[in-house]
Amino acid sequence: MAFRSKIIIRTFLLSAAALLAGLTGPAVFSSCRPSDPPSTAAQALTAYDLRCDAGVDPLGVDSEKPRLAWKVRGEGRGRRQTAYRILAASSAAELGRERGDLWDSGIVSSGETAGLFYDGKTLRSFQRVFWKVQIWDENGAPSEWSPAAGWTMGVLAPADWRAAWIGAPVSFGPAADSLLLRCELAVRPGLVRALAFVCGLGYYEMTLNGSRVGEDLLTPGWTKYNKTCLYDTYDVTPLLSAGRNAAGLLLANGFFNVRAGRYTKYTGTFGPIRAIALIRMEYADGTVEFCGTDDSWKAGPSPITFSCIYGGEDFDARLMKPDFDRTGFDDREWRPAAKISGPGGVLRGTSAAAPPIRAFETLKPVSRRPLGPGRFVYDLGQNAPIMLRLAVRGPAGSSVRVTPAELLNADGSVDRRSSGGGECWWQYTLAGDSEELYQSKFFYHGSRYLQAELLPAEPGGPLPKIDALEGTVVHSSSAPIGDFACSNDLFNKIRTLVRWAQRANMMSLLTDCPHRERLGWLEQYHLNGPSLRYEWDLARLFAKGMTDMADSQLETGLVPDIAPEYTVFSGGFRDSPEWGAAYILVPWQQYLWTGDLELFRRHFDGMKCYVEYLAAKADGNILSHGLGDWYDIGPKPPGYAQLTPIALTATAFYYQDARILADAAALLGLSEDAKVYGRRAADIGKAFNRKFLDARTGIYATGAQAAQAIPLVMGLVPEENRAAAVEALVKDVRSRGNALTAGDVGFRYLLRALADAGRSDVIFDMNAQSNKPGYGYQLNKGATSLTEAWDAGPESSQNHFMLGHIMEWFYSDLAGIRGSIDGPGFKKIIIRPSPVGNLKWARGSLEIVRGRIESEWRIEGGKFRLSVTIPANATARIELPAAAIGNVRESGRPAEKSDAVKAMGPDNGRAVFEIGSGRYVFEAAWK
Repeated sequence: MAFRSKIIIRTFLLSAAALLAGLTGPAVFSSCRPSDPPSTAAQALTAYDLRCDAGVDPLGVDSEKPRLAWKVRGEGRGRRQTAYRILAASSAAELGRERGDLWDSGIVSSGETAGLFYDGKTLRSFQRVFWKVQIWDENGAPSEWSPAAGWTMGVLAPADWRAAWIGAPVSFGPAADSLLLRCELAVRPGLVRALAFVCGLGYYEMTLNGSRVGEDLLTPGWTKYNKTCLYDTYDVTPLLSAGRNAAGLLLANGFFNVRAGRYTKYTGTFGPIRAIALIRMEYADGTVEFCGTDDSWKAGPSPITFSCIYGGEDFDARLMKPDFDRTGFDDREWRPAAKISGPGGVLRGTSAAAPPIRAFETLKPVSRRPLGPGRFVYDLGQNAPIMLRLAVRGPAGSSVRVTPAELLNADGSVDRRSSGGGECWWQYTLAGDSEELYQSKFFYHGSRYLQAELLPAEPGGPLPKIDALEGTVVHSSSAPIGDFACSNDLFNKIRTLVRWAQRANMMSLLTDCPHRERLGWLEQYHLNGPSLRYEWDLARLFAKGMTDMADSQLETGLVPDIAPEYTVFSGGFRDSPEWGAAYILVPWQQYLWTGDLELFRRHFDGMKCYVEYLAAKADGNILSHGLGDWYDIGPKPPGYAQLTPIALTATAFYYQDARILADAAALLGLSEDAKVYGRRAADIGKAFNRKFLDARTGIYATGAQAAQAIPLVMGLVPEENRAAAVEALVKDVRSRGNALTAGDVGFRYLLRALADAGRSDVIFDMNAQSNKPGYGYQLNKGATSLTEAWDAGPESSQNHFMLGHIMEWFYSDLAGIRGSIDGPGFKKIIIRPSPVGNLKWARGSLEIVRGRIESEWRIEGGKFRLSVTIPANATARIELPAAAIGNVRESGRPAEKSDAVKAMGPDNGRAVFEIGSGRYVFEAAWK
């Protein structure tokens, strides 16, 4: 990981006392407007990308005190914000007059630009807020006011839900897979704004007057529904008109109700499908009207006749009611919806949700191969999470069945072994129109191959004809923020391989795979956290994941291996310390990447309960349960750890949990907790070394790669043994012909241990090959997304991001972009490129909470050239490679004489400089 506590990597040695000094809050100079006129100089700082609760003009904000953020832009070097002023108003007009009738922060002496709590008047449900910010630069010059931004509050209290949960009437039976709901509502002239607040469980699609509301898919987000239910908020003003209007809801099972019938990972239910919805209409005369779900809504049968998150979706177009969501529809045969209770979870809005799932691209087949009469296999060319799109014509009652898979059998038919086996498909039954279009509603599946079977309405009857078959790629709308490339084409292909697996498993939680399980296995959150964060803006998704963990935590303190815990596994599959550690490590990584302690504030008590749970299971501070280094490479098929004792990894993570809890307590000002868990960590560390370390050789336990690397990175190895421990690790890799053996848990630490010891050359040799199990090996076997097992075996998932840790090395070591514990949230940046192997150039960029970081180096003509861009409000430490230490120039001058560059002297063989924000070009002779 690029960002670690002192127990993980020395770059981030934490001085809690120094950081605590910054937690006492900024100084407020004045609550009145500044008298200085705004600066109009070209060099003035500007605030941009204003956000509330991490969203741009979000709807449905339900934080008591929303959190505000912006970025700073400014020409030149050494630019920084020294103060800010926020205005929040109840109308755009008030804000335009520079009146903060809801809040005027006054001029606040602070360089902070994120995580700033709204601190004005108490906000009400449905309230609209307009805001802007002005900032002051390093010379005290004010900026222009930023463009106005805004947010709209959600439903803040149960009493404000002027609606009831509704579901199918009793006459429909207890197990409806899908349901249509409708109502008509009157809209008066003068409508100013209409908002819809909707939760349909498991999944829903809302329409108004025949038009779909929003573009989100598989919504609302998946949660442990008896603890938390998410609702979505939409501005539906354009979809309503004066007079009669109609609203429709289509519901289906999702994870809320997992039924048998075809392949399932598990079966379970939170009860019958149900919905709650509220439409709020605001008029020009100031009046407000509501239309909420109740027993005046009507329920009817859905064309979706089978709905299972694992088994697929059947859609019978003959049952479609195309006008059910339009006025004048004859619903006399429909029944009043039943008012029922909710599933027990608290309704939460945008502030608690992950970014929505959306469609991003369409995969068209690269080939179509016949298998026999009425049977074809389509190759989309890429393994991806898809929803089916189909254009078909044929007689009424005929159908098309499409079975997804990642692999093919020898005869060319789809092989579903890696997808869990068992039956799974989309099936569309035709209504008999000239051409019919079907887009799957609530079922997605990770696949590359689609096997289509044409089925007659009756035996011997005519078959339908497929005009087009495509896959719509769907995943989280978390924004991409990183880019990396280098002169090694294999590494570029590896990045693409891993990135596809990341995309496939970013839904409303981090899934393990997009087909056979789709569960939130927690070890991936922290082990792959940095690799994911270099590519995507995942602050919201990780915060939502923390709620899933908290909702799934048992009263004993146990954090299960999966969250939400939809099904209860046994043994290490429910209780593995390397998995439960995510509950503590995710907030730590969030803090390092964003500077935000909020996840610790929210979940600190739960974290303590988890560590106490581990303490109760420990024997002499040693834990001996769990899965260990899952999927390492040993003599047996992959699974439980084979090369590294389970007790070693379990105890090491127990130590890490206690150490980070102590550091977090110090940051939160909880001095007693900091002492307690600091002592706990020290005791665990001593017990760990007594049990596993051979002090004569520096070898831990079996000396396997995971056994050596984990203690090195976590800071468990005594200083006098570090060199020997590193040497033993390198020797193991070299003795295997630069082959890896570490698995899901150990591989990330293997990379970090080697890179932190200055041995990225070993990492290069290990991964710049294709003849041994690893990334190149998977590519040689035809993988288009990262596979679960290093050898891409067909029994394992072919779309799994759990071994994708190399992305971190690409960015943090090859491109050299790192953060610093001394300035979390990239306030202080480290640029430390590591040219290794035959690399001639590498570049990386990253859009962080403060702006854009760029690092690009090139070796050419006997010179090493490094170009860097540091965003305003940040500083950087530049560490040039040892081979480029002499006669360093920056932008054509001796570096020590260049503007905003401070020479720090050599450190560990590297030439070190400190710089402010701006763009810089360093150059030195290459030895």
